[in-house]
Amino acid sequence: QVQLIESGGGLVQPGGSLKLSCAASEGTDTTYVMGWFRHTPGKGREFVAGISWSGSSVYCANSVEGRFTISRDNAKNALYLQMNNLEPKATAPYYCAADLPLAPARAMRSITPRYWGQGTQVTVSS
Repeated sequence: QVQLIESGGGLVQPGGSLKLSCAASEGTDTTYVMGWFRHTPGKGREFVAGISWSGSSVYCANSVEGRFTISRDNAKNALYLQMNNLEPKATAPYYCAADLPLAPARAMRSITPRYWGQGTQVTVSS
């Protein structure tokens, strides 16, 4: 059973930064692609970023490219999302997800992953 638990959300002013973390349960298959999604009223579920099992393949949505950085630490069963220069439109719950053993990162944008966290709220507001 894969369990994913996000943390690090909160309230930040426009232009500020946040770093989200996702802890995967012990024994989670480290060959999974891991990624971040968010859910907004206007767009619904939106893929944000994904990373392959080795970290060699990374893919970010155009809307966050250059401002968000995804990384992982397989020794700690952890996934991260560094978010810089945040804009109000980034306000949403952010979800960690895992699936697709040994796949490239971009593959996650086209599927509904099997495993999800409960989400962490990010609010960008002055």
